[in-house]
Amino acid sequence: MPFRDRVDAGRRLVERLRHLRGEDVVVLGLPRGGVPVAAEVARALDAPLDVIVVRKLGAPLQPELAMGAVGEDGVLVVNERVRNRLRLSEAEFAEVEQRERAEVQRRALRFRGDRPRLALDGRTALLVDDGIATGSTARAACQVARAHGAARVVLAVPVCPPGSASALRGEADEFVCLEAPRWFSAVGQSYTDFRPTSDDEVAALLQQPARQASAEVGGNGPAADGPVDPTVDEEVEVTVGRAHLAGHLTVPAAARGLVVFVHGSGSSRHSPRNRYVARVLQGAGLATLLFDLLTPHEELDRGNVFDVDLLSRRLATVTSWVRDRRECRGQPVGYFGASTGAAAALWAAADDPLVGAVVSRGGRPDLAVPRLAEVRAPTLLVVGGRDTVVLELNRRAQARLRCESRLAVVLGATHLFEEPGTLEQAAGLARDWFVDHLGSPVAVHATACPTGSAGPSHGC
Repeated sequence: MPFRDRVDAGRRLVERLRHLRGEDVVVLGLPRGGVPVAAEVARALDAPLDVIVVRKLGAPLQPELAMGAVGEDGVLVVNERVRNRLRLSEAEFAEVEQRERAEVQRRALRFRGDRPRLALDGRTALLVDDGIATGSTARAACQVARAHGAARVVLAVPVCPPGSASALRGEADEFVCLEAPRWFSAVGQSYTDFRPTSDDEVAALLQQPARQASAEVGGNGPAADGPVDPTVDEEVEVTVGRAHLAGHLTVPAAARGLVVFVHGSGSSRHSPRNRYVARVLQGAGLATLLFDLLTPHEELDRGNVFDVDLLSRRLATVTSWVRDRRECRGQPVGYFGASTGAAAALWAAADDPLVGAVVSRGGRPDLAVPRLAEVRAPTLLVVGGRDTVVLELNRRAQARLRCESRLAVVLGATHLFEEPGTLEQAAGLARDWFVDHLGSPVAVHATACPTGSAGPSHGC
């Protein structure tokens, strides 16, 4: 049975891993593709998430032949049988080791920033990947996890070939695989959507659990939001004309409002940044709807991605649909737009006086200039301080708004808010704005606020 994407694979994998809930588990995603799968597992098990960065020590003339593996903090695992057979000198082996250690350090810094890895001593290491082909990287990860002190190693994947499954059962204390198709050719054949996972997506997925992990490693970061026990948490679909639009609706118990997410070009409802922000909003008692306003086929036409009128009309239809949902009736609605999605959110808000608040993260409100003066919903524009071009576009756009507005600059952040702590700041600003404004009367004639900077305060 094929998986829709890595998020779907993670949610289905959880069903075989629920017996681990309550144990001292650290979920470790194998970068890059394994991290979105691992994030879903960590969320369901209420366990901390990290990456396990390993590199095989490939033989100089046979890189697929593993002489061992290296991990962070100087961990070295050597296959003495292979090393002796190759008859490498100490210098030749050291050259391979040094090269791969440098790559481990580079990747760990890229994914995790300046945060230390989570300690595994005496804990259960749950290793998760999006699939296994040869199994060499997964085998190395199991060995490195043991070298880091894990008391128990569990390896879990959505799919792998039957041969690899048999071989890997000896590397882990427990091996879980959902699908082992007889005619296996590649991991991607088991996914409808197997687009590559970027370094930025991995880093963003790690940011939320890093707040929980900070207490374990002696950090002083803010406490994590409490777990959300939603009354609704499901995939949904809305038909608009001939288009079938997919989304994910989460409604916490006693929700105080609903926020519809409008993603930007090149992104989707599975954007790790928007999903992170959604979790923060859910923790504050807000329902969220992450939605794709274009089908995968429509996204191939870049003209559609920048057709703000089309996107805003679809957003209006989706908003009407979700307002009619039994769980959402009577809830005040806000929009969270990112990049070009922010323009669609503002355009739609100009046509709908019932929209209670708008937040734009790294948005392009300039693309909605013809309608900005008609927006009545209180609007927060969040921009990275190092995103200088977009920052200037937001300043000009704010001058055209006639509603209550604020421009919040997150110092040190670039357009994607990938720097440590910056996405957390943006999410906190959005949470506070929605909590304060959803359910309040819409200020039609408010004066635009002056440009601000990042911080907990808001309003004029």
